[in-house]
Amino acid sequence: MTNVILKQAKIIDPSSPFHLQKMDLKIENGTITAIEKEITNTTDFELVEVSNLHLSQGWMDSSVSFGEPGYEERETIENGLKVASKSGFTAVALQPNSNPVIDNQSQIRFVMDKARNQATNLYPIGSLTRGSEGVDLAELFDMKNAGAIAFGDYKKALQNANLQKIALQYVQDFDGLVIAFCQDSALKGSGIANEGIVSTRLGLKGIPALAEELHVTRNLFLLEYTGGKLHIPTISTQGSIKLIKEAKAKGLNVTCSVAVHNLVLNDEALTAFDTRYKVSPPLREETTRKALIEAVLDGTIDCITSDHNPLDIEHKKLEFDLAKDGTIGLESAFGALLTVLPVEVIVEKLTACKLVFNVNSNSIAVGNKADISLFTTTEDWTFTKEAIASKSKNSAFLGQKMKGKVIGIYNSGQLVINN
Repeated sequence: MTNVILKQAKIIDPSSPFHLQKMDLKIENGTITAIEKEITNTTDFELVEVSNLHLSQGWMDSSVSFGEPGYEERETIENGLKVASKSGFTAVALQPNSNPVIDNQSQIRFVMDKARNQATNLYPIGSLTRGSEGVDLAELFDMKNAGAIAFGDYKKALQNANLQKIALQYVQDFDGLVIAFCQDSALKGSGIANEGIVSTRLGLKGIPALAEELHVTRNLFLLEYTGGKLHIPTISTQGSIKLIKEAKAKGLNVTCSVAVHNLVLNDEALTAFDTRYKVSPPLREETTRKALIEAVLDGTIDCITSDHNPLDIEHKKLEFDLAKDGTIGLESAFGALLTVLPVEVIVEKLTACKLVFNVNSNSIAVGNKADISLFTTTEDWTFTKEAIASKSKNSAFLGQKMKGKVIGIYNSGQLVINN
């Protein structure tokens, strides 16, 4: 256990009595023991003293892929969690897209064992269907008992509406959460970019917004029929925003997220056919990017994810139509978001998924467990390869202007500070 004094940190936490105040914090044996205007270091506490220091409740990322088991060349769980710590995240939800797919309790236990004693907590998402093949439901109840926090097939929309319905009904027996990526595979076809002016100009086959919206509509109808809880990840269209807003107004228990790259970048980035910008769902046009930001601000979108998906060079540095979808995003998430959103909103959306996934959160208050993200808000800098700690380097944010920097985290009794 590292004992720490954080000096003159502005606290961003609406649930804390010290919200928006500059205070000193004393952390002993993993617990906040004092929050005062001035705390003198009388013992051998580690001091964290940084200009413009801010802190908040620990951030959680609702969608990360680490590769292990099976794709360790892309990322390992150990290194992935170290990357998350340095990126300001005290918790991550791990996607099941490894090899083998995480679709049973032994796989859940394997990844949780690999994550022991790390500063960042790992919460596994179990595959909704066996092998993420969309044919039969996986061992959902067993995985829940082993530690799975939700169930979904990463970037694979369940085309079978009846199976989606059965899943929503079944998980209610144990308060489970279904994650439903929304994309109609027939409408998507062989599309590789947002259907619009840019894809037409570049000669790239388009993915219409309708492919996402049709599935959002279907899944919301199923939710209304079955009850239960549904999370729709990484929405990317104006129609999806409208549909989810209406569903929430009806009282349906639905939440959604958006990926950082869909908030910061638009499809004009594809002009040079750089496959780092090939993501799923695709980057949309500028008007949609602005609409997604509005949906974050008005509360329609519950949380923001980095959608961190490491891919090796053999799968990424190819012709545009052959390259795999995905970008790493942990290291760039905060700095990129601060170029388009206020810091209070970013903190709210990076901590909200604890509520969505029923993970304990700890307010910044005396006597509470220290689960804290540390950051600044004023520095301007450019994201380069030197900022990447992931094993894979497939970042859509290389060369992008960033604002503010992550200093580190304190969680699980451990202090992680960036050099």
